[in-house]
Amino acid sequence: MEPLNARSMLDAAAAATIGQSAAGQPQVERRRRLSPAALTVTNEKVRSAYSPIVIAGAVRVADFLLLSLIGVGIYFAYVVPHTGLHWDYIAAIVAMALSAVICFQAADIYQVQVFRGQLRQMTLMISSWSFVFLLFIGVSFLSKLGGEVSRVWLSSFFFIGLAALIVERLALRAMVRAWARDGRLDRRTIIVGADQNGEQLVEALKVQEDSDIHMLGVFDDRNDARAMDTCAGSPKLGKVDDIVEFARRTRVDLVLFALPISAETRILEMLKKLWVLPVDIRLSAHTNKLRFRPRSYSYLGKVPTLDVFEAPITDWDLVMKWLFDHVVGGLILLAALPVMGLVALAVRLDSPGPVLFRQKRFGFNNERIDVYKFRSLYHHQADPTASKVVTKNDPRVTRVGRFIRKTSLDELPQLFNVVLEGNLSLVGPRPHAVQGKLQNRLFDEAVDGYFARHRVKPGITGWAQVNGWRGEVDTDEKIQKRVEFDLYYIENWSVLFDLYILLKTPFALLTKNENAY
Repeated sequence: MEPLNARSMLDAAAAATIGQSAAGQPQVERRRRLSPAALTVTNEKVRSAYSPIVIAGAVRVADFLLLSLIGVGIYFAYVVPHTGLHWDYIAAIVAMALSAVICFQAADIYQVQVFRGQLRQMTLMISSWSFVFLLFIGVSFLSKLGGEVSRVWLSSFFFIGLAALIVERLALRAMVRAWARDGRLDRRTIIVGADQNGEQLVEALKVQEDSDIHMLGVFDDRNDARAMDTCAGSPKLGKVDDIVEFARRTRVDLVLFALPISAETRILEMLKKLWVLPVDIRLSAHTNKLRFRPRSYSYLGKVPTLDVFEAPITDWDLVMKWLFDHVVGGLILLAALPVMGLVALAVRLDSPGPVLFRQKRFGFNNERIDVYKFRSLYHHQADPTASKVVTKNDPRVTRVGRFIRKTSLDELPQLFNVVLEGNLSLVGPRPHAVQGKLQNRLFDEAVDGYFARHRVKPGITGWAQVNGWRGEVDTDEKIQKRVEFDLYYIENWSVLFDLYILLKTPFALLTKNENAY
């Protein structure tokens, strides 16, 4: 089955499900009302951000590969026809390319800010590339190998390699500037504290040259004279309670507290509300008289800050997880297609109605996503909002539905979410229905910090599920344990952890399915 055909089949089946689904309770979105100033910001079109760390890493790899290929290409074109193949040349070329990357790193040119410029970048690159060749010539001379090295190859490698590096950097400069114009390199920042301290912080951040800080506005709970309507030109967008809703409507990368460290009670109260967000949270130390060692701070330009919370799974970790999901997920999808075909046939023959259905569930940062499943309920008793939890011996569940729910075969279409849609991971906290309830209480009302599990992309399987916490949620312990295991997963994530959970999932389905109905 081709991917495009799979996507078309999925969309058609899901659309049919929506069109034919039985009438249910309308989905209720509990959203906090934002101020007009905040709505103006959230209504702006914002594109996803690119990681400067990943960009710099990719440029390092590109430099190494480019120089290696040029050196080897010239060697095979000029030297090999005359002297034959000698692996010493290949080793020397790889060593020179690696030395060039190390010298570029020492010259500090692997920074996005440097990529934007031209004169400084070119000067440092040319001097570093020249140093590599002088070093190679010196080593060849001291080891008495100078006479065996082709001068034509060496000079061609130097000039062609330098020309290629210059062209690469000019193209990179154009791309980085385009990304900067699109806001992909900005850290979209909000300030907590609309008083004099906040104004000083905003001014300190705005006067810095070539900064990646994009100030969105300030938030403050106070309504007295201490709270300003604007801080150094940045508007007040609302109260601290509004930040969570604001950050779910637009991209926020950094929350920066302008409150003094001495206001620890107020800071702790605010952090209890904000730690559920997948953003970096820092305390500004620009006005604090108490000074720690320089290594204790992280800096925004020259402004010292103290890290409180960091967004989980970012930079190269995010790249590795994306590759894991799409490579491993694609292989699993191909292997599962025959089984999915048999399940689809069984569902179709067992009861009238569509084979697939889709349900609104919580995704990353509380984004509402459509999750695909095989239909396990009678179509006329469908519950697209999951307003009523499926219980043991539930009459709404079909005969085939009982089997596929018990074995989790009904979850297999979520591989399309992983591979084609990209809104699920193979491993992560399970996405709950937006109207999921425990004894007439929504899950976030039953568990403190429930939404912190949405700081990462949800998954088909997770740490809670392989430890037996799956299926019906009818007690406080069951939802609390799920959240507890999900938060442990987020704090301890690694690719090996994902692989371990994935390998453990089939055994967990066979031995820990007492709560799955």
